Parts: sequence; structure tokens; C-alpha cells
Amino acid sequence: MDKDDEMVVRVANDGAPIPASAQEQIFIPFYTTKKEGSGIGLSISRQIMRNHNGTIELLRSDDSQTVFELRFR
Repeated sequence: MDKDDEMVVRVANDGAPIPASAQEQIFIPFYTTKKEGSGIGLSISRQIMRNHNGTIELLRSDDSQTVFELRFR
């Protein structure tokens, strides 16, 4: 892969959507909307991606599906 190339992976599921009011905060460490959640998963995922010169982004979350995009450079 040349340095100008990127690999993009999109991960989707059809579970319950992430509430619109929470979408801006989901990557903040310890933020959770779940009773039993620790809120650390997505913040760790973002840090791992950054450590490897990549990004993770929520593309959409609605009644149809939730889609995250991982971009590797």
C-alpha cells in the first residue's frame, strides 16, 4: 500500500440505534447510555485507530442500522 492509499472498513448492525442526543458523546471515555456499561469501548477503539494513523467515525444510526467507518492510512 502506498502512503496515499487508504483502506476503509464499514461495520454495520441492525440493533437498537444510538440515540441522536448521545451520538456526539459516544467516543468520550466513560460515557454510556447503558445501565451496565463502562463507556470505555469506543474511546479505546478511537485511541487504537489514532495510534495506527487511522480514524473511526459513526456514519449513521437510525431504525435501519448503525454504521461505523474505520479508515486506515
